[in-house]
Amino acid sequence: MSDELIIYTGDYCHLCEHAKELLRPLLAQKGLVLREVSIGGDKVLKDRYGLRIPVVLLPDGREKGWPFTAAQISHLLG
Repeated sequence: MSDELIIYTGDYCHLCEHAKELLRPLLAQKGLVLREVSIGGDKVLKDRYGLRIPVVLLPDGREKGWPFTAAQISHLLG
């Protein structure tokens, strides 16, 4: 399993900022690094995630779109 959690975000997305703040304590606890990927310049990512951001991509390939809690992400990480 990777040590990276990916979050798909957009420009001026207040929910994305909230989600990153929510995830920070979990990242430290689980020893994970957060990589932010903006969907803004990528048509494929916009089509896939545009209406669902923020979306977290878990190391095992599963996705969790907003809304989510840190507890839900922690549970999914195992």
